[in-house]
Amino acid sequence: MIYLRRTLILCLTGFLLALTCLTSFAATEDENDSDREGNRAKLLSYVLRQQLTRHHFSHKPFDDTLSQAAFDLYLKQLDFQKRFLLKQDIEKLKPFATQIDDEINRGNIKLPVLTKEMLNNRIDQVRNITEAILKKGFDFSIRESFETDPEKLDWCANEKQLKERWRKILKYQVLTRMLILEDDEGEKSREELNKEATEKIENRFSHLFTRLQKDTIRDHYDRYFNAVTRAFDPHTTYFPPKQKEDFEIGMRGSLEGIGATLREEDGFIKVVRIIPGSAASRQGDLDAEDIILAVAQGAEEAVDVTDTRLRDAVELIRGPKGTEVRLTVRKPDGKRKVIAIVRDVVEIDETFVKSTTLPDETTGKTFGYIKIPSFYRDFQSPFNGGTGRNVTEDVEIALKRLNNSRIDGLVLDLRNNGGGALTDAVEITGLFIQKGPVVQVKTSEGKVKILADRDGDVTYDGPVVVLVNQFSASASEILAAALQDYGRGYILGSDHTYGKGTVQTILDLDRAIPFRNMGKYKPLGALKVTTQKFYRVNGGSTQERGVSSDLILPNRMQHVESGEKHMDNVLPWDTVEAADHVRWQEPLANLDLLRQKSSRRISSDEEFQKIVTDSDKAKERRDKTKVSLNLDVARDERLDDDEMLGDAPHGASDASDRREEGKKLNEEEKFQEWVKETREDPAVGEALRVLVDVHANPAAADKTADNK
Repeated sequence: MIYLRRTLILCLTGFLLALTCLTSFAATEDENDSDREGNRAKLLSYVLRQQLTRHHFSHKPFDDTLSQAAFDLYLKQLDFQKRFLLKQDIEKLKPFATQIDDEINRGNIKLPVLTKEMLNNRIDQVRNITEAILKKGFDFSIRESFETDPEKLDWCANEKQLKERWRKILKYQVLTRMLILEDDEGEKSREELNKEATEKIENRFSHLFTRLQKDTIRDHYDRYFNAVTRAFDPHTTYFPPKQKEDFEIGMRGSLEGIGATLREEDGFIKVVRIIPGSAASRQGDLDAEDIILAVAQGAEEAVDVTDTRLRDAVELIRGPKGTEVRLTVRKPDGKRKVIAIVRDVVEIDETFVKSTTLPDETTGKTFGYIKIPSFYRDFQSPFNGGTGRNVTEDVEIALKRLNNSRIDGLVLDLRNNGGGALTDAVEITGLFIQKGPVVQVKTSEGKVKILADRDGDVTYDGPVVVLVNQFSASASEILAAALQDYGRGYILGSDHTYGKGTVQTILDLDRAIPFRNMGKYKPLGALKVTTQKFYRVNGGSTQERGVSSDLILPNRMQHVESGEKHMDNVLPWDTVEAADHVRWQEPLANLDLLRQKSSRRISSDEEFQKIVTDSDKAKERRDKTKVSLNLDVARDERLDDDEMLGDAPHGASDASDRREEGKKLNEEEKFQEWVKETREDPAVGEALRVLVDVHANPAAADKTADNK
């Protein structure tokens, strides 16, 4: 009865709050455009608050703590590189750090209106500053440097400091362009290179300023609401109506043209995932964690996309099949590279499971290898345009084929697998265990549901090594964790996987509008909200920490801060009660002994030691954020970097040649090429040697693998 009374009070409070927020404008018919956008924002603030409070897993309150998190995110979206706003502007905005929750609760949204006017004024000011600086020119013989990491910079205190910052920004851009032109057109004089580079940079920034000032008040409201939702967790996001057509970018991983999942983060466009079988995947140079700085259509001049909305960047990247797009990217080590990709459709066959046998010449044993690019499931039948295929059936077919080859062990490769259908993570685990729980799912109401394998059949009962890296996420982590918890195999790879242990739901906000007469404000867009959390059989969450590897391999990106735990406002790791399960009845090998042998091999293996060296050099390069603005010094540093990282002078890849080369291969030839690449993969080679060790060193049930 007490609970019922409390519920009624909360409902009544929510209803009265809705009336307070909404009746102030619900009956208005003669509103102008400004009033209309303001009233729409009031409605949207109410609907978002209602949906987030009701559905988000954490049930975070709208309070000052949430407000501060949203404010920090909003500032990053507004001017992450600290190129426009002054310290006095930030001081003027600081009171909002504890007022955003009040704005949302009352439906009185002021911050976006203030920042739109403030930012546009500063952009006008900076446009005039840059025109004067470029007209004056630069002296590249002076020994001075420029800090490229905005997080190491403070906001400019006054216009004088702003002018100096932009002088160095522009000088660095012109210098960089001169070095590129020098590589391409070495016969030109320094003066000619300077003039051409200056003109190109002037055009680039002119377009950037114009594009930034085209942002409407609705764009600023959208940025604000996105910051509020992301304050709950990094996967909870507000999608404005114009982004509905781009939902596939963030949720189904299908970007027409090149095939990459992108995310807008801190004013940059970041690559989250490369789609298997896509043009970017086949080209090979674009990687997760790359930052896209500029986009060019073929040989045309590149367009700067820093501080650009995701949908605007997508429009530039998309294009007809067969056309070329050139992406200027910043790699995680800080190096810039131009990547040319010929737009194409995804080759469906490349997204499916592949398998082969890999013989070990030393022992005479034969091992199986299965690559799972993603956890795909086509719910349409072939009669309705679908393939009717799913990853579980394909893995089962591959396992039966490998069983017929009498394999002595299996390598299951989940590297770069970003997840997919949860059903398949459970069902594939069932192919390796007799029966039992696979994953626990906790809802926002606190209820825990156990998803289990119940059929009792085991398709493959031999030893297993699971390959992972820091981009193995979601369903991949569930499969790896279950095999680890059951003692069914060993996890080999980066020290931990990505750490995404949450589930999101898409809510159409138009359906949540409280009164009929507010239909004129449609469409409101959609909300992607985190509603559930995954837990392992042993009770630990896969959230934030991911799955720890039993045996760790050197990784070129081991110093890169990649994964859930490095994102803003992540949901924490926690536990639920362990699910009753019986570990695999046949012990594998002593884990400590496997680690010792693997460590000795890696320390003496030339390929792995080169990976370690490359990783250390990349870290050194990434940490070096100050660059010289002296032309001769910058040229020498550029040559040193290219030599250190083994790249061509300006890193432009010939996508057309690779595409033509790919055309010459039939399906069988492509498969044999894939087998050859797999056999030459050092990680796969080490996985096979671990399997050899498992056969050579059987042991009693290994307790060290428990409770990962």
